[in-house]
Amino acid sequence: MNKPEVLFDYIGHLPECPTWDSAQQKLLWTDIIEQEIHSLDPATGEHSVLNFDEEVGCFGLRDKGGFILAMRTGIFLADANGKIESRVCENPNNPLVARFNDGGVDQDGRFFAGTYWGPRSFNGAMLMRIDADLTPKVVQCDILGANGLAFSADKQWMYNTDTPNHVMYRTPIDADGELGMREVFKRFPQGNGRPDGGAMDVEGCYWTALFDGHRIARISPTGEVLEEYQLPVRCPTMVCFGGDDMKTLYITTTRENMDEAELAEKPLSGSIFTMRTDVAGMVKPTFKENK
Repeated sequence: MNKPEVLFDYIGHLPECPTWDSAQQKLLWTDIIEQEIHSLDPATGEHSVLNFDEEVGCFGLRDKGGFILAMRTGIFLADANGKIESRVCENPNNPLVARFNDGGVDQDGRFFAGTYWGPRSFNGAMLMRIDADLTPKVVQCDILGANGLAFSADKQWMYNTDTPNHVMYRTPIDADGELGMREVFKRFPQGNGRPDGGAMDVEGCYWTALFDGHRIARISPTGEVLEEYQLPVRCPTMVCFGGDDMKTLYITTTRENMDEAELAEKPLSGSIFTMRTDVAGMVKPTFKENK
């Protein structure tokens, strides 16, 4: 049986958005609270860090090189060294109470990024789309904490999760990136883990990190839990596929808001784990801008 293992000697604060750079054969991720993007070459162990002036909730790799970044105050374009080139748009929420969180690029090169409504007073978060001409558009509301963005291989469905509300959604998406009627794909019971970041495999199954659940899960296209893999930490945050055959799973975890007693009991909280899988994952596309 496959089993998650620690990737390398690293402990982060809130690692998120693991992203496999297929061209460079490197793993990248953000540590949101530390305002960093990390890069690791698994073959050599070379590890580097880019620092930013704001939290980076998520990012995508650009077709032209560099990053599209969803930060606290807005969405930005940056070069490969992390230097900000331009602001694409402002945060549609009040950035004092809602930062950008999860996001990614669909198969046609559009960037999606959602926010997290910090006060948790109502479902005040939003999901945005950035098109190739850098036009921003709010495409979904009624979310408390946007997470779990992934797209089906046939380009028919967008999946996303609302972590605080314990729900996973599925929404039809057309060739122009326009969304249809959102539907509940799966609800998770209280006290057994909440769906956080996710990724799709080539068989159409959705892999989710179950925050507060000590595990990750593979879910079928009909919502059935097919496999679960336990972790020695409470809060995995996201998964992604990588490696030359796309059969290596990477799992980010957090130690945010954990007290000394829990960190002593679960010292690997904040580590990145890896696991070989029997099925390949989908390659993450790059953001294709035409400006």
